[in-house]
Amino acid sequence: MILHLQQVSLIQCKEANPHASTRLKSYDKCLQFMSLYQSQGLPSFPQAKPHEVHVLRDPRMPHTPPLSFFTLRSRTRKYPTCCIPDTANLCSNLSLATTAVQTHSASSDNHFSLKKLTLDGHFSFENIHYAAKDFGNTYHFHPSAVLYPKSVSDISSTIKHIFNIGTASQLTVAARGHGHSLQGQAQAHQGVVINMPSLQEPVMKVHTGELPYVDVSGGELWINILHETLKNGLAPKSWTDYLHLTVGGTLSNAGISGQAFLHGPQINNVYKLEVVTGKGDVLTCSEQQNADLFHGVLGGLGQFGIITRARISLEPAPKMVRWIRVLYSEFSIFTKDQEHLISSESSFDYIEGFVIINRTGLLNNWRSSFNPRDPLQASKFNSDGKVLYCLEMAKHFNPDEAGIMDKKTESLLSKLSFIPSTLFQSDVSYVDFLDRVHVSEIKLREKGLWEVPHPWLNLLIPKSKISDFAQQVFGEILKDNSNGPILIYPVNKSKWNRKTSFVTPDEDIFYLVAFLSSALPSSRGTDGLEHINNQHQRILDVSTRANLGIKQYLPHYSTQKEWQAHFGPQWKLFVQRKYAYDPLAILAPGQRIFQKAIPFL
Repeated sequence: MILHLQQVSLIQCKEANPHASTRLKSYDKCLQFMSLYQSQGLPSFPQAKPHEVHVLRDPRMPHTPPLSFFTLRSRTRKYPTCCIPDTANLCSNLSLATTAVQTHSASSDNHFSLKKLTLDGHFSFENIHYAAKDFGNTYHFHPSAVLYPKSVSDISSTIKHIFNIGTASQLTVAARGHGHSLQGQAQAHQGVVINMPSLQEPVMKVHTGELPYVDVSGGELWINILHETLKNGLAPKSWTDYLHLTVGGTLSNAGISGQAFLHGPQINNVYKLEVVTGKGDVLTCSEQQNADLFHGVLGGLGQFGIITRARISLEPAPKMVRWIRVLYSEFSIFTKDQEHLISSESSFDYIEGFVIINRTGLLNNWRSSFNPRDPLQASKFNSDGKVLYCLEMAKHFNPDEAGIMDKKTESLLSKLSFIPSTLFQSDVSYVDFLDRVHVSEIKLREKGLWEVPHPWLNLLIPKSKISDFAQQVFGEILKDNSNGPILIYPVNKSKWNRKTSFVTPDEDIFYLVAFLSSALPSSRGTDGLEHINNQHQRILDVSTRANLGIKQYLPHYSTQKEWQAHFGPQWKLFVQRKYAYDPLAILAPGQRIFQKAIPFL
């Protein structure tokens, strides 16, 4: 039922609810919320007069006090505006902590109520500081509790309990996989963090046949799925560059790597999901069953449900990979070759690229993992002071197909215009290729350089604007140092399911450009966090002024206007899904898209 709207004077509102005066401090603020309410496609408010403030009254209960605009929560929960964010501060849930800090008594009550739940797993209220950290290492929001679930029922019971408490509690819930988020997206300030790797069901099971698949837990790591499926000669089709991530985490974003031009992202290669919604309901969804939830959850940033089970599409797995790198000095030639490869009927199985800025002895560094086609010419190549572009490719094969594979790669390479002396290649196992980033992780951990701030910036840029972007960024902003790898490669939008929540640029081909920076915590120089963040902000500002039509991947915004611009025409549907599946805005508060309502009293 949609509540009827009435206009009453501010005095009447105070008389109807004497507590309202503590919250109705600014009529301008009320008008701001009213405008925001209308912008989300909800029932319009009548024109306001300067001496009036709007309230909602349920016509079935005419003698009860009207609900102030700041509560906006219907008794039927059809339009609970706890989902509407405060535009004044979406920077973090810390804003809630500083303006409405839970008392010690409230926190104790929360602990007591959670402890009363009957679970297969358990809650922990001590030594949970790790749940306030992530790979980004720049946001630290401490939870009240961490749930270690052994069953899906544990997750459902916890969320249902918090949902039934309603706005009387500020408890929220965040699912945490391997802690690889960048800006606190898997954190829940004074809420409950669910440690997804603890989920012990379902047991991973591979199904062979004409359309092979594997059923896995939402807390399972992709590296474990790789090893298990390979026992049957199978493997997932689409990957991320780093495999020590959970299924639920990557499917809530997209899951993009060098196979995306061929198979689409990971969210395109899922047959079925099991999801626990923000009401605590456990629902199975697919293209044929609960399709709206299925599409919403995939790429939905955790806003509509927690993925507890997934059915992943598989294909026959190769045993070996020919891993190839070549260099370009001209950006236009580099992108032309990339676009040619992703559009060809016969191509490589993996295509990525990266930008190299002011690197000394680059090819000598490659020799530890790759063999140069022409060692003499490679030794003469000088990379000092140049901006270069590396095209990275891979072709799958089995040992008995080496001869055929040689001819295929030679044919593909003959159509490219790279610098001839920079052709390097190496034959490695399929597992070693897919798990290549983990090797770098081990080395960085040994040097104490893994658990540092990672202020990454991931952008999706339309093909028609990539040259303008490169000229501005690689020619002006990042001239001397990049503080980490810069990935750049195109993907075909035709391979993506456009029904999911994931947002892409409007063009059929767009580029992923990822600035994978690392900062030294104590530095105030060019390798410090402040300098890198300023560089990234300059990149965003330049892109906005030039109207490049970019979208963020793994998005991070601080205002409502930015989130609306990010989703564009999909924003209304996104909000509608939030109302349908998480009406109290309990889930994924760290994304800072919606905030749980602060109770009126």
